[in-house]
Amino acid sequence: MGSIRFSLLFFVTISVLFSLHFDAYEAREFVVGGKENPWSIPASPNTLNSWAEKERFKIGDSLVFKYDSKTDSVLRVEEGDYKKCNKAKPINEYHDGNTMFKINESGSFFFISGADGHCEKGEKLEIRVLSHKHSSPPPSQSPKNSPNAATISPPVSSPTTSASAAGSSVKSVAISTIVVAILVGVALV
Repeated sequence: MGSIRFSLLFFVTISVLFSLHFDAYEAREFVVGGKENPWSIPASPNTLNSWAEKERFKIGDSLVFKYDSKTDSVLRVEEGDYKKCNKAKPINEYHDGNTMFKINESGSFFFISGADGHCEKGEKLEIRVLSHKHSSPPPSQSPKNSPNAATISPPVSSPTTSASAAGSSVKSVAISTIVVAILVGVALV
């Protein structure tokens, strides 16, 4: 009888630890710039990158670019093209107005507006994606001195977790809690 209780307790402990570990890596959706500052010419040239520096992007997350598809687009480009606002050789090009970019690997990603003059006015984004092995965000870079660098901070925004991801997380925790309670109750009988 004692070995059955021990086995059951061991199983419950492993199940709880597994569910906590699984929930810790749940993918999130980030609306680029936050809900108040979507993909458009920002109030200050560094607004979008300031937003990105405050976020923690991981493999499996998605970026959501919301914009007017009649007047704007999103181009994923190489770092050199990002720095020069060069639209000639994009890696990917998006025109749908509600672009979702799924992050499938770690490293740096660069995005610029495809509309004439928008990138030069700050409608561009650089993100750094953590590998699964990292547990903390990369150190933020100090802003480079340039005539376009802004000293005004943008409004603080929080990452947007999709409703399905948030609901899934709550359901997982609730189900795990119920299962654990039942198993512990059975073990104590």
